[in-house]
Amino acid sequence: MAQLDKILDKYGIKYEDLNEVEKETYKQEVFRTQNLTMGDVIENVRYMRDAVSLQLCDEEDDSKAKILKARLKNYLLLEAFLTAPEKAQKALERQMEQRVK
Repeated sequence: MAQLDKILDKYGIKYEDLNEVEKETYKQEVFRTQNLTMGDVIENVRYMRDAVSLQLCDEEDDSKAKILKARLKNYLLLEAFLTAPEKAQKALERQMEQRVK
């Protein structure tokens, strides 16, 4: 059990009880102390992207909405950057399969 989990457990707090900001902070702390794979990073970026999308849907203040849109765009670009090598490899494999046929 991670140190952070022990602290939450000590106070009877479950992960599900945390708000979105606290969950994001929790994940950052857990990731900081673990060896991450590229899949873990991509999954976390997608989670953060979805969280910002939900916040944006509920936001009525234009200035806050602009900030959320900028954050969302950053997450979308980061996700595209991180998944580009995998997509390129799949495209290359499809091309090679077609050449062999």
